[in-house]
Amino acid sequence: MATRREGSAFAGLGPVFLKEFADQLSGARMRLLELLIVLTAAGTIYAAIQTIKSTVGEDVFLFLRLFTTAKDPLPSFVAFAGFLVPLLAIALGFDAVNGEHQRRTLGRVLAQPIYRDALLFGKYLAGLATLALVLLATWLLITGLGILLTGLAPSGEEVARSLLYLAATLAYGGVWLAVALFFSTVFKSPTTSALAAIGLWLFFTVFWGMVAGLLAPLLSPVHYGFPEELYRRAQTELMLARVAPNTLYAEATLALLRPEVRSLGPVLPAQLEGMVLGTPLPLGQSLLLVWPQFAGLVAASVLFFTLAYVFFQRTEIRA
Repeated sequence: MATRREGSAFAGLGPVFLKEFADQLSGARMRLLELLIVLTAAGTIYAAIQTIKSTVGEDVFLFLRLFTTAKDPLPSFVAFAGFLVPLLAIALGFDAVNGEHQRRTLGRVLAQPIYRDALLFGKYLAGLATLALVLLATWLLITGLGILLTGLAPSGEEVARSLLYLAATLAYGGVWLAVALFFSTVFKSPTTSALAAIGLWLFFTVFWGMVAGLLAPLLSPVHYGFPEELYRRAQTELMLARVAPNTLYAEATLALLRPEVRSLGPVLPAQLEGMVLGTPLPLGQSLLLVWPQFAGLVAASVLFFTLAYVFFQRTEIRA
C-alpha cells in the first residue's frame, strides 16, 4: 500500500537553493562567467562608442544603442547575449541531476526531509538566480561605462526598456536551463546531456529556419499568386519559425530596444494607412507587442521543466 507523504512538496527548497547557489557562485564556472562579463562589456562599449559619437543629438534613444550598435569586427551586446546566454545556461544545468548520481550523493540528499520536487526546483532556481546575477552585473557595467564615456544619462523609458530586455534575456536563458536540466535527468552521463542540449540549441539556431522555410509552402501553397496567398504563406512560415526560442527572443529584443518597430510580422498595405513610419512607440505599446513572445519563452521553460520533473520522479535512486 502506497504511503502518503507528509508536509509540503517544497519542504527543503530553501536549503537546496542556498546550497546550489553558493556552489555556483564559488565554482570555476562563475570565474569563467566573470571573465565573460568583462570581455563582453568592454567589447560592446568599445564598438558602440565608436559609432555613437557621430550620432549624439540625433537619436532620442541613444542609451539603447549601447546594446544594439556593432562595429566590425566586434558584434553588438545583443549578438553576444544571443550566443552566450544559451551556452551559459546549459553550462549551469547540464550536470544538475546526473552529476549527483555520479558522485553518489543523490540518495543521501533525498534521505533528508527533502522531496524530489524541492530538489529539482531548487536546482533550477539556483541556476536561474546565477544567470540573473551575471546579466545584471553585465547590464550595470555597460550602463556605467556608457554614462562615463558618453557623458549622457539615460531617460526613465530607456532604463525601463533595457531592464525589460534583461528580463527577456533571462527568460530566454531559463528555457535552455530547463532544457539542460531535462537532459540531465534523461542521460546518466553529464557529457551526453551537455552534447544533447547543445545539439538542440544548434538545431533551433541554425537549421530550424530552413525547416520552417521548407514546410511553409507545403502547409500554405500558393496556387495563383494572389496577395492573400502570399500573406498566408508568410504568416505560416513566421508561425513555424516562432517554435524556436531564439526567434521569440530576437523579436522581443527588436521591439524593446528599437522603439520605432511597430510590427513583428508581415503587414498589409491597408494596415499602413495613417501610420507615421519611424515614430517611436510608447513603452506600453511595445509591451503589448512583445507579451506573446514573453509568454512563449515562459511556456517553453515550463514545458521542459515539467518533462524533467516527470523523468526525475520516475527515476530509481539507490543509495
